[in-house]
Amino acid sequence: MSKLINKVAVVTGASKGIGAAIAKHFAAAGAKVVVNYASSKEGADKVVKAITDNGGMAIAIQADVSNEADVTRLFEETKQAFGTLDILVNNAVYQGYAPIELISAETFHNSFNVNVLGPILTIQAALKLFGDKGGNVINISSGASKMPLPGASLYSATKAALDAITISLSKELGAKNIRINSILPGATETEGAISAGVTAGSEYEKMFIANTPLGRRGKPEDIAKAAVFLASDESAWITGEQISVSGGMYGF
Repeated sequence: MSKLINKVAVVTGASKGIGAAIAKHFAAAGAKVVVNYASSKEGADKVVKAITDNGGMAIAIQADVSNEADVTRLFEETKQAFGTLDILVNNAVYQGYAPIELISAETFHNSFNVNVLGPILTIQAALKLFGDKGGNVINISSGASKMPLPGASLYSATKAALDAITISLSKELGAKNIRINSILPGATETEGAISAGVTAGSEYEKMFIANTPLGRRGKPEDIAKAAVFLASDESAWITGEQISVSGGMYGF
């Protein structure tokens, strides 16, 4: 498969879960991939090894997307390694689920710094590498941005903000041949979901499955396949969209 042949992609938060799946699928489609991670070097190295073992090209670069200096370094190292950039996937996320009584100023800032400021900083840096040829941004949002769940008011708010950024920037950057879209996953089997209590057989899982027309939770690969489509020329007439990949759970 060569939908992304000769393309260079940065995937943030790609050491596990949805980000790791996107990185692997991009590489399988021919892209050169920067596997970004904040803290799990071991996880990122495993993703890189999985890609290179299959004949793909990838490197791991540490950077906290909420830190401006880290983001600058991330894109400088990307330029040094691959010379350019075609695709940015904003997948890094802070999943701070909590009832309203337990939300603190610290959790508020942690959530918005990673989930909202992070994509703003990475997009700003990506614009410099996209250049005159244009580029492609994919924001990994959540169905919770449209249908917030109890205990997820803060998380849902960050994803609603990310969707607003997607729509606004699609209008702002379209003339520069830069497309930007959001993917809104439904209940997906990831490490983050497990840490939030959505484990196999749990009441949360039963609730999600009961509300999903296709009758199962998603897998990271389900999201990654949609990301490959949005990153490819097959979606050349698509920008500013919020695409639900949720098994029908979020049928807006």
